[in-house]
Amino acid sequence: MINWTYQHFTELNTKELYQIMTLRSRVFVVEQNCVYLDLDQKDFNCWHLCGWVAGELVAYARVIAPGVSYEEASIGRVVSHPDNRAKGFGKELMKVAIQKTRAQFHITRIKIGAQCYLIRFYESFGFQKVSDEYLEDGIPHIEMLLEM
Repeated sequence: MINWTYQHFTELNTKELYQIMTLRSRVFVVEQNCVYLDLDQKDFNCWHLCGWVAGELVAYARVIAPGVSYEEASIGRVVSHPDNRAKGFGKELMKVAIQKTRAQFHITRIKIGAQCYLIRFYESFGFQKVSDEYLEDGIPHIEMLLEM
């Protein structure tokens, strides 16, 4: 059973922040073999959705206000812990992230920059492709939009 927390950056304690950065680095830098600067200054103005099991971070996403990454609100840095994949945590994470984003900003559109290998995953939540494929840090991405 996942315990969800949803906090603005200013509400995170150092242990929570450390676990977030560790998971993001483990997956986006080490596992995906992608050297890039994860610390992009956006975290300060984001809300951080964390899924915890027995005190360990197993799923994470950041919720980004409209006007920061896109004109629309956004969900980014969507990640599940490699040791806990195939347990449905990623799907649950996206469901909660969409709910939190809608409630936080009272919006009907969410835009994301998705890694192309996850297009079907995001389409299962109603996201539609709205751009051509592009490279971001050497990884194929595409912009997708959810209209509710």
